[in-house]
Amino acid sequence: MNPILLDQPLPDTSSIHPALRSFADECSAIAVRVLAYICGLAVLAVIVVDLVSAVPVAANTGLPALPSTPGWTPASRPHPAFAISKLDLSDRTDAYEILRHPEGGRKDILRWAATAGQAPTAEVEIYRPGGELDAFAAVDADIAARMAGQTTDATEPAGFIDTKFGHVPLIRFSGAAPHGKQACLGFAKTFTAPSVRISGWACQADTLAGQRAFVGCTLNRLILLSAGNDPKMAELFARAELKRHSCNAATIASANTATNWIASNDAPRLRGGLTQN
Repeated sequence: MNPILLDQPLPDTSSIHPALRSFADECSAIAVRVLAYICGLAVLAVIVVDLVSAVPVAANTGLPALPSTPGWTPASRPHPAFAISKLDLSDRTDAYEILRHPEGGRKDILRWAATAGQAPTAEVEIYRPGGELDAFAAVDADIAARMAGQTTDATEPAGFIDTKFGHVPLIRFSGAAPHGKQACLGFAKTFTAPSVRISGWACQADTLAGQRAFVGCTLNRLILLSAGNDPKMAELFARAELKRHSCNAATIASANTATNWIASNDAPRLRGGLTQN
């Protein structure tokens, strides 16, 4: 075996052409600049991904993703939390809409129409406010604004109806009702614990007594499908179910044809004239 020589002289590089040395130095500088450019792009990509992924997280927490975005927006994946059970509402719900507010509010809206393609003739809205609301708006103005396609020249109190949620005040909307129906009725029931308002309107029946019966049956048949993470809402509906009144389509039909001046809030028609003795 040949011995390893430790004192061998280094290769002589003085004979390398200066052009080759310049080319090697230039390649090394270009490689460094390309590496720095790629690292910069990687950092920018990480920042963009982080900003984009933060938007849905803010929306899922109920906080406004963009503080300058006002108003209500439809839920992207609506999961109905309420339903109307066993009530003759043309055998179908024309629309179930869920609106969410950036401040955390939620509105579940159920609408019905006599026939497809026509304006709604009844609506129920369950409004659970968030930070966007300090106090509920006036009932008559709120309901009148939601009655699209209906004429609401004036409003007047129309008494109360007894439901599983307790006494619910009614509002009568004068004006031209659709399809020759009786003037529409609005209703609203507000609770403080939990903070929720159940309100709506109906132009469904032919008489005022029928309207009252329809509203009463609708509220008695309103059921909770999912309370989410709100135990107070579950307790509210559980207690209400214990007070549910019997109601069916025959009840509405009977009230629609009956002459009940006590329930209709109209002045009674007296027979004959009054005589003085």
